[in-house]
Amino acid sequence: MYYIGLDVHKKTISYCVKDASGQVHREGTIGATRNELDCWVRTLPQPRIMAMEATIFTGWIYDHLLPHAEQVKVAHPLMLRAIAAAKKKNDRIDAGKIADCLRCDFLPECHMASTEIRDRRRTLRYRHLLVRQMVQMKNRISGLLMETGVSHNKQRLHKVGYFGELLSNHQEVQENIRPLLRLSRETIVRCQRTEYALVSSLQRDPLLAERLKRLRTVPGVGPITALTWALEVGDVARFRSVKQAISYCGLCGEEKSSADKVLRTPLSKQRNKYIQRVLVEAAKLAPRQNHELALIHEREKQKGNRNRATLAVARKMVAYLLAVDRREREFVPAEGHGTAA
Repeated sequence: MYYIGLDVHKKTISYCVKDASGQVHREGTIGATRNELDCWVRTLPQPRIMAMEATIFTGWIYDHLLPHAEQVKVAHPLMLRAIAAAKKKNDRIDAGKIADCLRCDFLPECHMASTEIRDRRRTLRYRHLLVRQMVQMKNRISGLLMETGVSHNKQRLHKVGYFGELLSNHQEVQENIRPLLRLSRETIVRCQRTEYALVSSLQRDPLLAERLKRLRTVPGVGPITALTWALEVGDVARFRSVKQAISYCGLCGEEKSSADKVLRTPLSKQRNKYIQRVLVEAAKLAPRQNHELALIHEREKQKGNRNRATLAVARKMVAYLLAVDRREREFVPAEGHGTAA
């Protein structure tokens, strides 16, 4: 078996080919294009296993090389950096270290979702970008009005009818900010239409439709929460326990222990930020829809911390979502089993 480490960059890929004994068979640099990869693969010995670090360029390279190797693995960049840290560092050395980690079975492998899931996840994350732009434009409109001293109803400002009345009838709105206000409003409307079209296309997707229908039976889970769970988590079989799923969603803190000292930090930064944000927002509304979640929220809130109560509800929702996904059945509340919530 030959072990191939790849150090991937925007324009070039450094590689190192080693045999089972650790002897370097070949190393060098190729261009990061599909044609050069095809020519390079034909010159490699067989059988072979490849590995690379997770970067923004990893996805298409992984898909392109997958048919040409026994296995293609992707390494977790943070953990790989801790294993392969050294005084001297360059692309050739990095490729060799990835090959060594692969050869010795020390590679900190990370999950690589299927191509279909990654394609749809890209669409959902683009929707997140549109929402951020909408919020920025709304804040910009409010800022323009406050800068020029225009009195307005903050709750109704972004309603279509009220905004039109404000521009046409309000004498305090100066002529120099009217084009900026109209441009900001047009941007918001355009982003809203695009965002609606993206979400609708994902909801109608045959690959996701049945799964989304099951997930939405969980209390507090709407279309965006269900889509985010399905596309960010992917295959739930990779989680051996609920604790692993909670950790992946960023709903627990880090633990730093030494001797008899135990230090627990706030929420860990090693998480999937997209699903963390959506679950926290959903957990703020879920207690209104489910008695059991309301009891959890109230019990934690009595300890004096509302944020801790929200996190407790979010962790319970992760348990519900994981159970629904694993069993491939709709959620049944505790009252449905004849037990008290």
